[in-house]
Amino acid sequence: QVQLVESGGGLVQAGGSLRLSCAASGIILRINAMGWYRQAPGKQRELVAVITSGGNTNYADSVKGRFTISRDNAKNTVYLQMNSLKREDTAVYYCNANINNYDSASDYWGQGTQVTVSS
Repeated sequence: QVQLVESGGGLVQAGGSLRLSCAASGIILRINAMGWYRQAPGKQRELVAVITSGGNTNYADSVKGRFTISRDNAKNTVYLQMNSLKREDTAVYYCNANINNYDSASDYWGQGTQVTVSS
């Protein structure tokens, strides 16, 4: 079994910063790509940022220059540093990881953490 546990969400004023963390635990042979998605009320879940096992990153256009994704492979943890937050960043943020255990790779999701940006 694999679990992803997120932390770091909360309420922040526009222009402020938050840092999300997501730690993977369980039977893990290798973690491939890790990423963050978000879902605002009434909208579809969308990719925010992704980082490969080699450290290559990709961001949604809406967060480029404001958000930074990073990972600590020794801790099986991915982070999302969010700066210059805007009201439109308000959403539930979900961690995702593609993980090899035994002989196959599967996608796993965290439970989600609420980020609310007030004006």
